[in-house]
Amino acid sequence: MKILFVTAWYPTAENPINGIFIREHARSVSMHGDEVTVIHARSANKRIKGIYRVSDIIEEGIHTVRICCLPSPFRSINYLLYSWTILVVARKLFKKGFLPEIIHAHVYTAGLPALILGRLYRIPVALSEHWSKLSLKKLNVFEELLAKFVMNRVDVILPVSNSLKVKVCSYGIRGKFEIVPNVVDTSLFYPSKKNQNKNREKKILFVGSLRPIKGLPHLFYALSKLGERRNDWHLDIVGNGPPRRKYEHMVVELGLAGKVIFQGLRSKQEVAEFMRKADLLVLPSLVETFGVVAAEALATGTPVLSTRCGGPEEFVTDEVGLLVPAGDEDALYKALSYMLDNLNRYSSHRISQYACELFSLERLGMLLHTIYRSLKS
Repeated sequence: MKILFVTAWYPTAENPINGIFIREHARSVSMHGDEVTVIHARSANKRIKGIYRVSDIIEEGIHTVRICCLPSPFRSINYLLYSWTILVVARKLFKKGFLPEIIHAHVYTAGLPALILGRLYRIPVALSEHWSKLSLKKLNVFEELLAKFVMNRVDVILPVSNSLKVKVCSYGIRGKFEIVPNVVDTSLFYPSKKNQNKNREKKILFVGSLRPIKGLPHLFYALSKLGERRNDWHLDIVGNGPPRRKYEHMVVELGLAGKVIFQGLRSKQEVAEFMRKADLLVLPSLVETFGVVAAEALATGTPVLSTRCGGPEEFVTDEVGLLVPAGDEDALYKALSYMLDNLNRYSSHRISQYACELFSLERLGMLLHTIYRSLKS
């Protein structure tokens, strides 16, 4: 089948991790034998010649069309321009011979132009939703109206977790739902033999953007308490973000200098290697619609300590890790101490096998292909 992805988020040269999980969805569909074209539009960072600029390349085997729109100081104009350029570029693709059988939008803001194309060409429209803004109930009036308009009209809504589905339904949205989780590239995220020396320093890992929603201050306070009782660990923080300097000062003030290492932004390959070498991954988030890094860590055979923040609690079980209440620093400290003392109870092989069965490219490609077929019948 021919599938058109219309997405609000996608990796770019300026932001290589933006919507990287959507590219993994596209890869999973492509690997199953479907022909995929991706259209991603965004406002340019600076003024450009003309109203929009298009790049058209094959990226990781996927036809990828990126649109940079002329920026405007008015958000409403930006959104209208964003939607209009998607329609223009998509129609040009259709005239050149790529007429999709399914349009798959990612994030409801991309859903409106996808829905218009679907109505014009009588093509079914699926919408995957990933945005934590829905879970946090932070939509403004326009955003809420747009989300309701789009989601109540697409053929199927594909939230990445059941917890996100519940939040979507709380807006009064009553569409057809199928849960489609995010994808893990198991050719990249695979296990290696763990160091079993009990006397060595244990490696704790955090991977993610340095944003308040990720709950890092709660982790730092928990580690401060842990450091008062034991010294056989250190934390690597892989990721970046505006609060980094503030967090670095906090680490020093809490007496964690030398125990917490900020590694900055790393490539996917480097992240996978950090995960293979880690003894456990910690995800102290306040809200996660899915928790891709938790799934990736499990694929490398690394147990996960996560908060009950949405998505992760649907797949982090007692066999592969622990769950604690979000924002509870004492519970986080106790769970860290327990896991460091009981790493031998977690089987790297079983953890990896479990993750592969749930999140592999092959499984998710088959799941999406089945959903596409049902939309055509």
